[in-house]
Amino acid sequence: MIHIEELKKNRALLNEIDWDMTPEEAVRLYLEWGNNWAGGNYVVLSKNDVSHYFIVNTWEEIPKVYLVKRNSENAEELAEIELPKNLQKRFLDSVGHLKGVYSIEGDVKKWLKKELVEV
Repeated sequence: MIHIEELKKNRALLNEIDWDMTPEEAVRLYLEWGNNWAGGNYVVLSKNDVSHYFIVNTWEEIPKVYLVKRNSENAEELAEIELPKNLQKRFLDSVGHLKGVYSIEGDVKKWLKKELVEV
């Protein structure tokens, strides 16, 4: 698994990231295909279709951001990124300190984009 410094250097991978993909949308697209209406959005046609997106995982004591590569067969965590301390607390407060997997949004998304895209 790579870390943020390595990810910053991998422009090809950074260009593959779907900043608007959520864990829920990924499940809908890749695990429930044929069971939903595309509505003009991206449609998964085979296991060769892939999305790269970020999630925030709060199952451990310290919340972490993961870059996930998903297709219809599996999800692979490619990168692990620790949030800055001030964002850790704010994020946990925003989700009521509940354990789970969340989409990136708000301050977390802004911070990640600043770290990775605006370098």
